[in-house]
Amino acid sequence: MTAGQVISWIKTGKISLALIRHSHTEASSDLSERGKAFCQVSQSWFSALCTPCSLAIISPEECTKQTCEFMTSGLSPRPQVETQSALSEFLANEEFAKMSSELGPVQALSSFFERPEGKELLLGCAESIFEKVAESIVQHMGGTAPAEHVVVPVFGHAVLHAVLAYHIGVLLGITEKVMVGPTSRAEGLDVALYTVQGHTEAFLVTRRGVRFLACPLESKLLPTAPIAGQKPGTSGLRKKTKVFMGKNYLANFVQSTFDALAQTNAPVQGGTLVVSGDGRFYNPQAIQIILQIAVAAGVKRIWVGKDGLLSTPAVSAVIREREGGFKPFGAFILTASHNPGGITEDFGIKYNCENGGPAPESLTNAIHKNTETIQQLHMAAQFPTISLSQAATHTIGDVTVEVFDATEDHVSLLQKVFAMDKLKALIGREGGFSFKYDSMSGVQGVYARRVFLELLGADDWSLLNATPKEDFGGPKSASHGHADPNLKNAVELIQAMGIKSDGRKVENSGPFPDFGAAADGDADRNMICGTKFFVTPSDSVAIITRFAQDCIPFFAGGLKGCARSMPTSCALDRVAKDLNVPCFEVPTGWKFFGNLMDSASTYGKTDYTPFICGEESFGTGSNHVREKDGMWAVLAWLSILAHHNPDPAAELVGVEDIVTEHWKKYGRNYYVRYDYEGVEKAAAEEMMARMAADGRACCDGVDLGNFELATADMFEYHDPVDGSVSKNQGIRFIFTDGSRIVFRLSGTGVDGATIRLYLEKYVDPTGSLDMYAPEVVRPLAEIALKLSLLAEKTGRDEPSVIT
Repeated sequence: MTAGQVISWIKTGKISLALIRHSHTEASSDLSERGKAFCQVSQSWFSALCTPCSLAIISPEECTKQTCEFMTSGLSPRPQVETQSALSEFLANEEFAKMSSELGPVQALSSFFERPEGKELLLGCAESIFEKVAESIVQHMGGTAPAEHVVVPVFGHAVLHAVLAYHIGVLLGITEKVMVGPTSRAEGLDVALYTVQGHTEAFLVTRRGVRFLACPLESKLLPTAPIAGQKPGTSGLRKKTKVFMGKNYLANFVQSTFDALAQTNAPVQGGTLVVSGDGRFYNPQAIQIILQIAVAAGVKRIWVGKDGLLSTPAVSAVIREREGGFKPFGAFILTASHNPGGITEDFGIKYNCENGGPAPESLTNAIHKNTETIQQLHMAAQFPTISLSQAATHTIGDVTVEVFDATEDHVSLLQKVFAMDKLKALIGREGGFSFKYDSMSGVQGVYARRVFLELLGADDWSLLNATPKEDFGGPKSASHGHADPNLKNAVELIQAMGIKSDGRKVENSGPFPDFGAAADGDADRNMICGTKFFVTPSDSVAIITRFAQDCIPFFAGGLKGCARSMPTSCALDRVAKDLNVPCFEVPTGWKFFGNLMDSASTYGKTDYTPFICGEESFGTGSNHVREKDGMWAVLAWLSILAHHNPDPAAELVGVEDIVTEHWKKYGRNYYVRYDYEGVEKAAAEEMMARMAADGRACCDGVDLGNFELATADMFEYHDPVDGSVSKNQGIRFIFTDGSRIVFRLSGTGVDGATIRLYLEKYVDPTGSLDMYAPEVVRPLAEIALKLSLLAEKTGRDEPSVIT
């Protein structure tokens, strides 16, 4: 930045208040001399100015004197007693006296504010302190603004003087301010600041955001080295948070992703990127790292949800809908989904493509390959830290970062999908309707408030845990910080609904809400309940598919296709057959559904949309986005309830009534999943390899009881859309009556391996439909444990979770 630039900004009205800070790298023992010299430089910079742009310069000596005298003479009562005492002790000890004599009082005071207790004090009392400091300086200037523009040349602690300049501006009636100089950014204050070693920068703070007037964006090559274990799973890369916080761990993966995108000629240069997450611990810091790498890669527009928040389905909606749709080339989503959050828990990152869906295996394989050979990071290391606390547009050179309301695109899309007027009428029906929705302290809280309270008129009583937390409530919460919507973890919801943790009904009569639902950390999963009644995800997707055309405007023209993941029960298949629509069985992973949705638009093949799909792991959705969508599933069920209750004064047809009637028409697929978590990976793989080699042979000598084996195989998927082949997707034992045993290793954990055992027993409409599912499938469980030798191979006698 040159003197000419600053003069130009003042003359053109870009600057109303400037804070010019000396860029010093060595301590000086004579602040007074340095101040005088800098003041002379400042005078020469602006000597060319003339009316009508008159100028007032406050000497750095006076500014320092006023600030330090006030800071050392007394404090506002606002700060916590502990921090006030900490400063008093610091000012009284020999350390301060020595530093003050060597560096001057401002530099000495600055050292205190670099400490945690100092930062806390600064944020706690900055407002009151600097209002008074500003008053004294303005009084020194004569009590009124002597010029149209005020320049405050200072040195010392940048945060102190930046806030000081802000309050001077307030007193002088200035609404736009420029802070010039290498400064530090203070979270929670009204002024956005920027630090660059050895540079003097400037930026404009307005009500609309921050416009950086001078900012070096050149990319720097930083050395790095491969870090083992960065192979993405079915839902991106997940590890312990502290692993991600390690040196270059996140940066390596992000750089490897950009390198893979370059190899596929993705339109990164000059392109638009979405970056946000579910709000878990390390989310804000990770976003800033991604921004630096994205800018170095040539990205010119970056969209970020306010507070760094976007649910996973909302990211897909933003890609497909914002500004007319399909502007971004992709998105980084910072989430470990339903895994716990916090510094000692889990973190994750996944990349979604230009269609709004998860990256295909070809891209994730390329990313992993790059992580094994990476040697350099390309980073715009001097790119500023962007404030995410308010919706605003930040322009930094030729790069724009837009921080926007996290709910606007997704909720707007949902309003097009559903008949919101009917849902509002259901919630306010004359005969009464009550519900509980548990966001489990994840990102869904912001969407729940927007949809249920603002749009549908529900009471705040209806929402549980609707404030996002970085640890999802932590170990002291009812869910122990595990934002996974199931019978084990959604404790508050199932208690409110009258359901035991094993899925049975409680004995007492309530009252209980008519409807209940929960979301996971990133809001792509859902759990559905009625009064004392739990709906399995497999039944849920089947019932939504059955009634979609009659209940949801988006499907008014009828379905053209549906699909389920292979482990999900076959309940959907029976509905699809009845509706005469294609039904696909795909591997676990939403990207396989996305291919079917894009069959016509991307590949020029059969059009399967409108399309509904689901997974047994509490994921349900449609082609409105390319991710599973927890809010969509809940609104779908409310639509079904509204359809079954046209008379607002009649007795409510509830969730259990609808599910029971469905079983009477199609039969019931009794279904239970056993999860064995944290199993030694080598032992789990050995167990799976034995069954994969010869499933039928594993059944030799095992008493199958009344079951007759029809097929034993390793599921392999041949994608009808892009022709890809996905192997080793789970071991199936299928019996002649339609019952199934499925084994699969999960890719969503971070410690060891998780063995998932799926048990399914079909009972036709004439059979007993009200039995307890775990008891019904117990004979299958006994067979499964014997043919797999699970206990012998893993040392595990009991599952960690049964759902």
